[in-house]
Amino acid sequence: MIARVAPLIAGNWKMNGVRSALEEVDRLRMLVEAGEPPRGDIALFPPATLLAAVSARLEGSVIATGGQDCHQATGGAHTGDISAPMLADAGARYVILGHSERRAEHGETDQLVRAKALAALGSGLIPIVCVGETAEEREAGRVEEVVARQLLDSMPATIDIEEFVIAYEPVWAIGNGRTPTLDEIAAVHATIRWLLVQRFQDQGEVIRILYGGSLKPSNAAEILSVPEVNGGLVGGASLLSDEFYDIISAL
Repeated sequence: MIARVAPLIAGNWKMNGVRSALEEVDRLRMLVEAGEPPRGDIALFPPATLLAAVSARLEGSVIATGGQDCHQATGGAHTGDISAPMLADAGARYVILGHSERRAEHGETDQLVRAKALAALGSGLIPIVCVGETAEEREAGRVEEVVARQLLDSMPATIDIEEFVIAYEPVWAIGNGRTPTLDEIAAVHATIRWLLVQRFQDQGEVIRILYGGSLKPSNAAEILSVPEVNGGLVGGASLLSDEFYDIISAL
């Protein structure tokens, strides 16, 4: 049996943050370094305009950084897009791909997400591929079907066990304070683990599966203790260093 990897707490700032937010980055680093050693990995995902500055602020710390998206090409005539090599050059170690907001607002398909994941891996980044159902899909009893399709179609055929992360984010629970029950979270994470093992055998046992969707200090401890939950993808609560640190400490 392959030993499980350390959990990951990832903070997605989304389209929030200007230079004054660097004060929160400094405070987070202070909290992490002054407290007990984290029981997992930590990463911040600021907007692209702040990525290089945040990476510089966190250099030498245990807190990594990442991008919120990347283009599937390494460069070229793609106005407004950001390539994986650019993220790596700005100090990123991770990149979030296929977030439900990208899928909904930009029409991203599973095939596009897979192409972006391959681009990220080619530039030495660790993809965090997001999957999750809408309220309508859950009510129709299609959770497993939707999650399985997104997962299997968004992932490359072969991966390195240390170079991939999955994040389960029920779309209906993002940013509104609603969360699934612990049993509902456990059921989906168990399905994801089973699918990963079916495709990647032993490698599938150690791919981290994060939970995201209104994860906050008040529910972090119980959610992070659910079987097959290997960390969290945190939204709004990651904007404030004290709240984000409380979630980190919940590990």
